[in-house]
Order: sequence, then structure tokens, then C-alpha cells
Amino acid sequence: MAWRRTIAAAGVAVAALMAAALPAAAGELPLDLFPGGERLGPIEGTPAAAAVYRGGRLAGYVASTRAAVGSTGYSGKPLDVAIAIDLDARIVAARLIEHSEPILVIGIPPERLAAFVAAIAGHDLRAPAVARRTVGGRGSPDVLAGATVSSVIIRDAAIRTARAVARTRGLLGGTAPAQRQLDRETLGSASWEELRAEGAVARLEADQSAARAALGGAVAVAAPDVIDLYAALATPPRIGESLVGKRAYAEAASAAGADGNVILLAGRGIYSFKGTQWARSGVFERVQLVQGARTIALTREMHRPLEVLAVKDGPALRELALFVLPASSGYDPLAPWRIDLLVAGAGAPAVLSLPYRLPDRYVRGAPAASAAQPAEPVGDPGPQLPWRAMWEMRVVDVAILAAIIAAGGVVLVFQDFVTRSVRRWQAVRTGLLAVTLIWLGWWAGAQLSVVNVLTFVHSLMSGFRWESFLIEPLIFVLWSMVAVALLFWGRGVFCGWLCPFGALQELLNAAARSLGVRQFAVPFALHERLWPIKYVIALGIFAVSLHSMELAVRLAEVEPFKTAITLRFDRGWPYLLYVAVLLGAGLSVERFFCRYLCPLGAALAIPARLRMFEWLKRKHQCGRECHICAARCTVQAIHPSGQINPNECVYCLQCQVLYSDDRVCPPLIARRKRHEERAALLERLAAPRRSDG
Repeated sequence: MAWRRTIAAAGVAVAALMAAALPAAAGELPLDLFPGGERLGPIEGTPAAAAVYRGGRLAGYVASTRAAVGSTGYSGKPLDVAIAIDLDARIVAARLIEHSEPILVIGIPPERLAAFVAAIAGHDLRAPAVARRTVGGRGSPDVLAGATVSSVIIRDAAIRTARAVARTRGLLGGTAPAQRQLDRETLGSASWEELRAEGAVARLEADQSAARAALGGAVAVAAPDVIDLYAALATPPRIGESLVGKRAYAEAASAAGADGNVILLAGRGIYSFKGTQWARSGVFERVQLVQGARTIALTREMHRPLEVLAVKDGPALRELALFVLPASSGYDPLAPWRIDLLVAGAGAPAVLSLPYRLPDRYVRGAPAASAAQPAEPVGDPGPQLPWRAMWEMRVVDVAILAAIIAAGGVVLVFQDFVTRSVRRWQAVRTGLLAVTLIWLGWWAGAQLSVVNVLTFVHSLMSGFRWESFLIEPLIFVLWSMVAVALLFWGRGVFCGWLCPFGALQELLNAAARSLGVRQFAVPFALHERLWPIKYVIALGIFAVSLHSMELAVRLAEVEPFKTAITLRFDRGWPYLLYVAVLLGAGLSVERFFCRYLCPLGAALAIPARLRMFEWLKRKHQCGRECHICAARCTVQAIHPSGQINPNECVYCLQCQVLYSDDRVCPPLIARRKRHEERAALLERLAAPRRSDG
């Protein structure tokens, strides 16, 4: 069977990847990765890397992301990419050695995955981080279609490792490795008290009396009780990751670039260090960074909002903010600096200062006295999800999707007008389905899946984080729309209008009808015994996910979405055969997969029972005197009794077209005939009068 072959193929792929990873695990790095490399030196340094020699001279370095930073994938399992760097701080080659990402084991051809990783070559490590330009394989190696999160993690792990190796080997310019420089590579974790004790976090505290003294004694102070401000240089990974978490730190560090820095400010006093004017002026007027003769204004462009601290035993704080300082700001992380806080009172304002000096343990080449401190081991940088960059990159796509959703909303709100004309309804429906299939599905790759539902449910069970869902802007917008639509219309809005595979089935069936392909009407008694299959499949996948999410993802291959939409039929023949069977069945039984097999539709149907309104109109004759709507329903969602089953309805509005058609609907036909007979009678009565005149 197809699913057995799928699992077997996946097992072979995993075994091959594990075999390929053995040399790296044994402490070896591939010499052939570096173009023209003749000899590898020993693996040494922090992070670990091997020098490459060509013609007897140093040519660059080769490193492993797993050996250098202990990289892991989105699944939490080991991830290893070998990278080669030349002396111009440029990645010249990259090769995937090991991974255990389910989304990559299933559905991504090995040659496409290898090409994606190899395309990281050419990245200039001196260049600042930029938003990824495209998604889905349309002219950019930054994101792999069908595996956005995993591919982002792979790429960022490779670039972060390469940048760390280049910096510690002096390839990024500036201070030589033997001199004092900021340690941007050594990872580790620390508690709040440890960071406070070593001076990595500085504090400014002033109660009301101290604030009054600063403002001139007897004057009233706008800050009533206490000023409690904390500051930290969050650029060193041990400080940044401990305070704000790995994901928030990775995002800010990526925005800062190779030589930029990240500052954390936090407060729990009643007096706000942010104020409110910055939202209008773009400048935080109450705080500024001062270093020697240089004053650096903190602006809205530098600001990164932060909700909570991730550090162990951290205090409860009223407000937090990360500020990304680019290298062009002139800020020197090794020199002392201070935060000046402007405190406004009834009289003249005063400035309270919070001085800061980075502890020597975060400085390479620091005095020997600090060398006695134990070095932190290199740890796992964890999954890095730069969702902000993804949104900036896809802002145009998000705007287009918003326009499509808005157009669909207009159709639904004004459905009476749309369905009053058969031609108008057919034009609108065919047009929106074509846009959904071609742009949303094949171009943008935004096909929802039951895997998204599983991910959401498991995140609620294990600790919900918005970052995991914001990484896919179009998927996030679609899910937001689905949540709203479920309350008003039910699951049919997405299934009937915005599901690319559903659109593909319906358009192919329409073409088959126009070519005279015979349609098969499933007897309703059989139909109502077949449609529960999809609910059994959905519940089965969810039950398996409680034991193994990886196995659940494999079982979710019952959905042909990845093959037909995301990968645009670029897959192995078993997957293509499966899709062909489903689409072939759909030529005679419209939306065959939607009716009987779709686990996503089943998962959405469960909360759809809570919808607030009944938008579809019915007549008392429906199901009694007339069964035309039931016979012509796209998915046989109308029972012989005339009742519409909201769990099965895809909201195509076909029944509403018939409801308004006085050439098809018997009650309307009878009314139209009565009007015509009355008009004919009046015409006959008026004829003698005209002749007498």
C-alpha cells in the first residue's frame, strides 16, 4: 500500500542521513567541501573549526554547526550542517550532514533539500541581516517551500556558526583575535541572581524621597513611589538568551548584524521609563544612552517589544524593551556607558543615571584575573524563528491575501445580490476559486493542513508561543480568518472558497462536466455512512500525535495537499498516483476527497457547530415538495428532509442561486406563473377598451 511504501522510503532516507552523519560524529569534517582544499588542520578553538590549506597557505575554515553550537532542529533533535568559509568572510559551501525533521523526511525530495542547503554558499558574513526576499523556491534560497520553519532554522544555524567562526578567527575585521573584543559566541545559561551578582544586570532604584531630593527637595514628584530600572548589554549569548529566551535573542541579534548590539531595559517602578510621547515622535524622550562624549537617542526603529523575561527567578516587571544598536551608532560594548533617566516633577526635571560596565568574563582577551572564572560550555542555540523578518518579506503577499479575504467577505455579506443571477454567481465563484488555486496555492504555498491543527492543540497543551505561528504570515492570516468565519458561517467558508486543493477539485469537475463526463450520484444512505470516515481519520491522527508527533505527520499524508499544492506535483510516483486517484474520482463525484477523507475539514467541522448565525435561506417547501437543492448540492450537504448539514456544507451558495431562480425553484415558478397569468388577464381586459377608443 502507498502508506507502507511512504514509511519505508522515509526510513531509508533517515538511515541514509544517519550514515552520512557518521564521519562528523567521529570528529571529522569533509575536506572536499572547501573548493580546492588540499589539507585540513586539527579541529580546535571556540567555536570548533578546522583550518583549510591550499598551496601550503591558509585558505579558510570548515566547521560543523552541531560541533560548534550544538544545533538542533525545530523538532528538538540534532541538526548538523557543514559549512566552509573563505578568508573574505564568505560562505563558499554548505552541506547538510544530519537532521531529524519530520517535515523534511516526508515530502521534500533529497535533491531539493541538498540544493537548498548548497545555495547558502555566497552569503557575505559582513552584510547585515536582511528580510528574506521570497518564499516557495521563487528565486531565493532563503526558505524551502513546504518546510518554512525547518528551512529557516537550518539556514540560520549555518549562518550563525559561520559568523561565529569568522569573528573568532579575525575575518570580520576590527580588533584582532588576540586583543580585547566582545564574546559573541560563548553560550550558557544563568539565573537572575547570578547575572545581578556578576554585574551583567545593573539597577537604578530610587524611592519617593530620593526622587524628591533629585528634583530639589520639597517639590512633588510625578513618580509617586519608586523608580526601579534595570539595564543589561544583551549581546553576549549567555546574558541575552538567559534574560529574554533563545528565540527573542536570536531575532534581535539577527537584526543587529555582525557588529551591532542589543540593550535590554526593564522597569517595575510606577514611573515609566518609556513614557508615551515616543509613539508619536519616534524617540524615547525619557531615556538615552550616554557613552563618553557620545549621546545615543533610543528610537522606535531600534525598539523591539518584549512581554516577559525568560530568566530563572526573574522579578515581575511592568515594562520591558530591547533596543537594537547598529554598528553605525558608534556604541562600544567594551567601554563603560550609562542610561540617563529623565524624571519630570512639578518643578524642573532631573536626570538620574544608571551606570553600566560589562563584566570581564564576556570579553575575549580580558585581563588574566578574569580568566580564573570558569568558561561556559557551548550550548544549543535552539530553534530560531525570525518571524518579524518573514512578515517584512511577505508584506505584499499578506496585503494580497487580505484583499482576497475581503473580496470573499463582500460576496458572503452580499450573497443575496450575488446569487440573484446565475451568471454573476458563476463568474464570481470561478474567479475566486482560480485565484485561490493559482495564487494562494501554487504561487504562495498557503495550504492549511491538519498538521497545523495538531501543532496548535499541542502548543496549548505544552506552552503556547506566538512565535511558532507567526513564522508563516499567510498561514497565520488564514487561520485568523478561519477563526472568525467559524463563529459566523462555519467551516464552509474556508473549505469552499479558500482551500486550494478544494478549488482544484471543483474546477476539474467543472471542466469534466463541460466535456460530458458522467456524474455519479452517491445514494444518500451510502453517503451518510461514508462521510464519518474523515472524522475517524482526524481523531486517529490526533490520538497518534499524543504518542508521536512525527508519526502523526506521516499519517497526515492522507492529505494530498503537499503533493498537489505545496510541491506542485514535484514528488515521487506513489504520491502522484495517490493524488491522481483522488482527482480522478472527483471528476465524477464532485469534491470526493472533501466529502469522505479530509481530516482538516473534519477538524474544522467540530468547532463550526458553535457558529452564531444561519445565513443560508430555506423555504418551507424544501424537502417536502421540492428536492432540487439536495440533488444539486456540491457535496450532498442537504438531507432529503431539506435540512442543511453545517458539518458538510462548503458554503458554495449553489442552493441560494436555486433559491432565487424563478426558472428552477418550484415555489418561485408557481409565483412567476401567477404573475404572468395576472398580467395576461389584465392585458386581455385592456384590449377591448383600446379598440373602443
